[in-house]
Amino acid sequence: MHAYGRPPGRPLRCNPVSMRPAVSSASLYRFSAFWRRALAELGAWTGFTWLIAGLVALPILAVLAHVFVPAPEVWNHLAATVLPRYLINTAILATGVGVLVFIVGVGSAWLVVMCRFPGRRIFEWALLLPLAVPTYVIAYAYTDFLQFTGPVQTGLRELFDWTRHDYWFPDIRSLGGAIVLLALVLYPYVYLLTRAAFLEQSACVLEVGRTLGRTPTRLLFGVAIPLARPAIAGGTALVLMETLNEFGAVHFFGVDTFTTGIYRTWFGLGEPVAAAQLAASLLTFVILLVLAERWSRGRARYFHTSSRYRELPRFPLCGARAALAWFACATPIAVGFLLPGALLLWMTLHDGDDLLGGRFIDMAGNSLILAVVSATLAVTLALLLSYGVRLQQSGGTRFAARIAAMGYAVPGSVIAVGILIPLGAVDQAIHAFFRDHFGISTGLILTGTMVALVYAYVVRFLAVAYNAIEASLEKVTPSMDAASRTLGKTAGRTLRLVHAPIMRSSLLAAGILVFVDVMKELPATVILRPFNFDTLAIRAHELASDERLAEASTASLAIVAVGIVPVILLSRAMGRSRPGGSRPRN
Repeated sequence: MHAYGRPPGRPLRCNPVSMRPAVSSASLYRFSAFWRRALAELGAWTGFTWLIAGLVALPILAVLAHVFVPAPEVWNHLAATVLPRYLINTAILATGVGVLVFIVGVGSAWLVVMCRFPGRRIFEWALLLPLAVPTYVIAYAYTDFLQFTGPVQTGLRELFDWTRHDYWFPDIRSLGGAIVLLALVLYPYVYLLTRAAFLEQSACVLEVGRTLGRTPTRLLFGVAIPLARPAIAGGTALVLMETLNEFGAVHFFGVDTFTTGIYRTWFGLGEPVAAAQLAASLLTFVILLVLAERWSRGRARYFHTSSRYRELPRFPLCGARAALAWFACATPIAVGFLLPGALLLWMTLHDGDDLLGGRFIDMAGNSLILAVVSATLAVTLALLLSYGVRLQQSGGTRFAARIAAMGYAVPGSVIAVGILIPLGAVDQAIHAFFRDHFGISTGLILTGTMVALVYAYVVRFLAVAYNAIEASLEKVTPSMDAASRTLGKTAGRTLRLVHAPIMRSSLLAAGILVFVDVMKELPATVILRPFNFDTLAIRAHELASDERLAEASTASLAIVAVGIVPVILLSRAMGRSRPGGSRPRN
């Protein structure tokens, strides 16, 4: 037996210095080839990350580019007629909704986290239910309920024998009505983030305030809210973005805002340049809103200096205080979900849409196809984007990911206008090429099909999928990547065989969220939908615009029914969460 256990007849190649077996040239080649492939893969993933960011940024850049295109006559007309009204109404709407969601969201979060009263466990998750109701749907439901011929005013006239001029009743179809209804649907954004921020606060922090004689109310405004300011600001920013994106409710109420102005300027006046400039103005307002909040924080930091965490003590409420807390939490649920849901069900059963058995199925199918395709594409791109950032931890890829996730901050009407401009140019170029060389008219290949709609949905809701997937991917230990690569697996196979199965639940949750958002989306759908292509949202909007509210209830109820699914999943997750559940204790 030879040294190292080698059989006779097979010479041993050794390094003359160390007398150890020399590494063969084939091994060195395989080793270097492996790292060349790995570096090439990293470059490919980085390029793919920037490609996604570029596709998302294209509509926004197209809108901003039209700021410098001269259109003096149209702007003079808008400035003299409607532009001041757009500015004032949009500012009042955003301010009013922001104030109301702060009061309802922060107040309800404080009650369910810091107080003990009957029904608190139910309110923890039930306060999210209004998220299932689109803003335009709640506008349709309450208009039919509160208008002059509705059951409320009719009942008052019959009960007190009043005539039209004997009483005053607030007009729901007004700027004030839009503010209240939008706040009833959008406050869960603030409630969700604020509740999580309150749960993360330590009892040690609040005990300091209590030893100084602070009452629960003073603790809320003096300690809890300042510490939760980033979460509150984040939730309020989401609400304001949704408010600026709103089209169906404000259009139905006859409230002129930037979103309705973009639609009217493009389709009413036939001025795409002016519409793009209006969209750029709205986009600038959104950017300034986010930057103003960041600037207002200054150098302030919002973290706990103590490492001692204990479960938050709850203040017991009895008697009138308990009843008041119960009423404060039950009111937004009843007014924002239970009552409009019951109204829609009643109208559907008594005077529903006559097309329920015919075209209604086609419209529901169109909505489902758009939602499934958009959700699948958004989840796939978000997964590839988040994994590209994981592979290449550099400032460039992180910046590209932020660009790709900024679509949610842009109103749907702005995205729609930004998509129509470049895709329309591509359609015209294709049409000119085939006409000149083959004598064929291609028509609208991109802007006249579902391609533009799916593109808009992916740009708008990619951030929803990306945030959910990124959070799940961060929980996967890096050692799994290293183990897979040492076994010769490429980055793509590692993602498909290792990470995707682990993240199956998060991928499904991200897909459901995008699915429901697409089902509810109205501004982009109204602007980009192909001819003779109707969805449930379009059907509800058209019937409501014709004052056929009872018929619009069928499509509206279907949208609400679909929206309940992710809200129930989120509510169950919140119901299982408990303060201090995963914190270190001393």
